[in-house]
Amino acid sequence: MISWPSPFLPVVPGTGGPVRLHDTVSGEPHEIASEGPVTMYVCGITPYDATHLGHAATYVTFDIVVRALRDAGRPVIYVQNVTDVDDPLLERAQRDGKAWDELAREQTALFAADMTALQVIAPTYFVGAVESIPLIVKAVEELEANGSAYRLDAPEGGQDVYFDATAQPSFGAVSHLDREQMLELFTERGGDPERAAKRNALDPVLWRARRAGEPAWLGGALGDGRPGWHIECATIALQHLGMPFDIQGGGTDLVFPHHEMSAGHGVSLAGVAPFARTFVHQAMVGYDGEKMSKSQGNLVFVSALRRRGVDPMAIRLALLAHHYRTPWEWSQGVLTEAENRLAAWRAGLSTNGGPEADGTLAAVRACLADDLDAPGALAAVDAWVARSLAEGGDVLGAPGLVGRTCDALLGVRV
Repeated sequence: MISWPSPFLPVVPGTGGPVRLHDTVSGEPHEIASEGPVTMYVCGITPYDATHLGHAATYVTFDIVVRALRDAGRPVIYVQNVTDVDDPLLERAQRDGKAWDELAREQTALFAADMTALQVIAPTYFVGAVESIPLIVKAVEELEANGSAYRLDAPEGGQDVYFDATAQPSFGAVSHLDREQMLELFTERGGDPERAAKRNALDPVLWRARRAGEPAWLGGALGDGRPGWHIECATIALQHLGMPFDIQGGGTDLVFPHHEMSAGHGVSLAGVAPFARTFVHQAMVGYDGEKMSKSQGNLVFVSALRRRGVDPMAIRLALLAHHYRTPWEWSQGVLTEAENRLAAWRAGLSTNGGPEADGTLAAVRACLADDLDAPGALAAVDAWVARSLAEGGDVLGAPGLVGRTCDALLGVRV
C-alpha cells in the first residue's frame, strides 16, 4: 500500500538526548535504548470515516516520537497498518450503498491527504490487511498447529477459528484488567463473548468463515473467509519488525482487547516475550462531553476543518497543546487559541534578528525527550516569541533557528 509523501525536515545544530516514554504496562518511563534502529508499530485506521481529531492526535503524537528519535540520532523503522476489511467498514458500506473496497480506498486516500497536510512523516511500511491475508492465513495455521487455536462450526458452513486467549500464560500482562472489566470492553470493542461453544468468552476470532454478502479470500486448510482484527496487526508487526520490537503505539481504547490480544498472538507465534518493549498510548480526545468516536457520532474531521479554511498548522498546534497522556476536549476555543499562537509565532519569526535562540532549541529538545512534553516545548517557543516581539534582538540567525526547530522537531511549519 502506498502511503503519503513525507515532509522535508530542516537541519538543526547538535543532537537531542535519549527519549523516554511512559510504558502503559509497567506504569513507568522507559528509555528507548535498544541497539540499532528503533522499531515502532502504530495501529492504523479502519477506513470508513477518516480522519477525526482523535485519529489526528494519535498520529501527530507518534510523529513527534519519530522526530525526537531521529533528532537523537536514532533511525526509526515505523510500521502502520490499515484495517481495510472489517465489520465496521462492511456495515458502513452497506449503509451508504457503496462497495466496501471503494469506501476503503476513498477513506484511506483522505487519511493520507490529512496526514500530508498535518506534516506527519510517513511510516516506513504502510500495510493493508487485505494485502497481508496470505501471511495471516499462515499465522493462523501456525497457531492451530501449536495448540493456541481451535475451530467452531460456522452458521453458514465452514469453520471459524478462535484464539485460546486465556490459556496463554501472558494473557492480561498488557492491560492488567480483571475479567469483568475485560468482558465489558470486549463486548464494546468488537468481541463476541456470547458466541456459544467458545472455550472462553474472551477468546477472539482469528479467521471468520465465509458469510453470504461478505468478502472472502482463499484460506487454504482454513477454508474461505477473512481475518480477525488482532491477528492482522500481530502478523504485520512480526513480518516487518520481528519480536520484541521497541514501541507499540495507539490510542488508549486499544489497550484492551486489541493490544492485549495482538501481544498474545505474537508471543504464541514467536515463542518469546514480550511482544513489544514499550507500550505507548494516546489519551482520548472528547467533544460535547463525550469521547470523540465513530460509535458516538460526535466526530470533528480534519478534512472538514481544512475545507473551512483552517490552517493545518493551527490544527497541529491545537493537538500539541495537550500532553498525549492527558484526555482533553476539542472546542472552538481550543482552535482559536492555536490560531492565535500560530499568528504570534509567525509575527515573532518575521524579523531579521531576535533574541538568542540556542536555549530555545535546547528546551524544546529536553521537553520532547521527557515523555513528549509537547506543551512544554510550545511554551519554550512562546517565551522566545514574546521576547522577540517585546524586546527585539540582534542575533541575526535566531529567527531562522527557531523556525527550523519548530519545523524539524514539532512539525509546525511557521
